[in-house]
Amino acid sequence: MTIAGKVALVTGSSRGIGAAIARELAACGAKVVVHGRDAAALEEVRASVGGLAVTGDVTSASDLAAMRAQIEETLGPVELLVANAGGNPSPPVPVDHMTEATWRATIDGNLTATFLTVQAFLPGMKRLGRGSIVTLSSAAARRAHPKSPIAYAAAKAAIELFTQDLAAQLGPFGIRANCVAPETILTERNRQRIPAALQAQMAAEHPLARLGTPEDVARATRFLISDDAAWITGVILDVAGGAVMPR
Repeated sequence: MTIAGKVALVTGSSRGIGAAIARELAACGAKVVVHGRDAAALEEVRASVGGLAVTGDVTSASDLAAMRAQIEETLGPVELLVANAGGNPSPPVPVDHMTEATWRATIDGNLTATFLTVQAFLPGMKRLGRGSIVTLSSAAARRAHPKSPIAYAAAKAAIELFTQDLAAQLGPFGIRANCVAPETILTERNRQRIPAALQAQMAAEHPLARLGTPEDVARATRFLISDDAAWITGVILDVAGGAVMPR
């Protein structure tokens, strides 16, 4: 296991995709740090991975600095970083109906959060002379759609280019950066929110005839962040069941 013994931070890992990634990395021997805002859910994941739990606002540089200090004091520098925290705070609306507050909250909660998280943990990776970063995008950023959650899609598309710029900048320091772009994933929330009949309809629209699971994303992330992908950087990996096929 090429990540065994390495310190890994997964932001937004109290549930859903982030929790699945944390468990996958822990199963492969990483020293996993989980992060979130729901204390009870976070503790449940922490107990399952046997690691460290940290809290903080990933849109705040000072909170991230405090998280970094806590992790480095306890475990050492973060070598594996999964910038997963983010989400879509509002349902899709036409662009002329979107409020400025919604736009700013969505951009901050996804793009700014990813930027600040990476920036906070780069010094430790540079001191080590190695590191691996995986950011999270979305199928919403991979194709235009008239009912797209436009602010969320824009933020995630920006994360993709940000990640590729990181790969170009950080390669000489021994640091890789890649991005995972999931399509619809059956997290706990989506299982409750999407009626069973609609789930079946959506699944039928995928070449692989099913929706994704958090574990699908976790396994893809584990590959990209590990030394099994040691000569892969700047890649956007669609975990989409064939629903997204860029040329």
